[in-house]
This record gives sequence, structure tokens and C-alpha cells, in this order.
Amino acid sequence: MHVTLHDLKKANPKDVDVRKAIVAGWTGRDRVALEKHIRELEELGVARPASTPVYYRVAASRISTTDRLESTGENSSGEVEFVLAQWGGELWVGVGSDHTDRQVETYNVTVSKQMCEKPVGAEFWRYADIVSHWDQLVMRSWISENGERVLYQEGSVAAMLDPQTLISGYDGKSALDENTIMFCGTFAAKGGIRPSGRFEFEIHDPVLGRTIRHQYTIETLPVLG
Repeated sequence: MHVTLHDLKKANPKDVDVRKAIVAGWTGRDRVALEKHIRELEELGVARPASTPVYYRVAASRISTTDRLESTGENSSGEVEFVLAQWGGELWVGVGSDHTDRQVETYNVTVSKQMCEKPVGAEFWRYADIVSHWDQLVMRSWISENGERVLYQEGSVAAMLDPQTLISGYDGKSALDENTIMFCGTFAAKGGIRPSGRFEFEIHDPVLGRTIRHQYTIETLPVLG
């Protein structure tokens, strides 16, 4: 995968490997917001988790910087998440969409995570450069609805467990394995979870005045039985 790794001095274009992909779910630091997200998924038929957070493994080949996603049927949707990646002995932060088949999610969350590509932005920030103001980062997403661009999600990363807590919660280690990517959870959608033919998302750093953005379209494939 071709990405650009940013530190405070330079931008370094680089081809990187993704050998392990993890999707962390139910990662809310704010228990009220977490409960709201659990309830909105329960309304879709998704069972309440026995404990939180939960770490799902997906095929590393599902991680992509694609701007076009193919999904079977009309029951999938995106959700913005901050993404952690371990490359070159450093932890990097980006933004991605945990695009998920919501129909499959009602009977098997693990399988639903494997059903769709996981698009990520092609830019990443060095975690060491932003850890001191981590909670000020903001994530947003938009969908296309009735021909209009509609704000779908918005909130601070402070609503999620912090990176070190998520990393140690996975396997007890202080760092991700090299060439690992972890999706780190999301917050409730404005107006409820629903599909769209286009999904846009970003993570914004108001302290350093920079933003990582990505977008993709969804092509629906027919379901023939």
C-alpha cells in the first residue's frame, strides 16, 4: 500500500505492508455515548456485546486506499474511525472507514467485518507528534442523501479509548506488531445508521492545523440468492 508518512519536518512517501488487520469495536471512553451506539445497533438487530472493547480480526487484504468499493446488496454502510499503524518501529495515526454489512452484522459481527473493504486515507501522522494534544483531534463523516452532502458523524477522539489503552487491551503488549493496522472505534450516526452511495471522512488536528481526508463511492452488486 502506498502512503505518505508525515512527521513535523517532512512528508515521506512510502510503500508499506499490512500483514495484520484488527478492528476494535465498542471502544467508547464515554459510557453514555457508547451505550447510545450499542442501542442504535441493537435497533438493527445486532446483539449487545458481552464485554467491551472487542477486537475482531479481518484479512489484511481488506485494507485499501481505494476510492471505489463494491458491496453485495444495499445493507452496508461506513463509519469513521481513527486508525493506528505500526511501520518502521513507529506508531502512525490515520483515518479509515469500517465499512460493514449491516444485515450480516445482525447474526455474526465477525463475519460482517470481513464482508467489505476497509478504506483508509493515504496519509498518516506520527503519533509522537500529536500525543500531547491527542484529545483535541476531531473526526467527521458525510454521506450523500437525496442529492445533498449530509453530516453523518462528528466528535472528538476523546470519546474513544486512547491508543495505548487499545493497544495493550488487544494482546497485553505496549506496541502493535510491525505492519499491523488497527481500526479504533466510532460514535453514533446523526439520524441513525443508514446506507449511502458515497462516504467521506476526515480526522482534523486543530493544534497543528492539518487534516487527513478520504472518500469513496459504493457500487452495489446484485444479490441473486
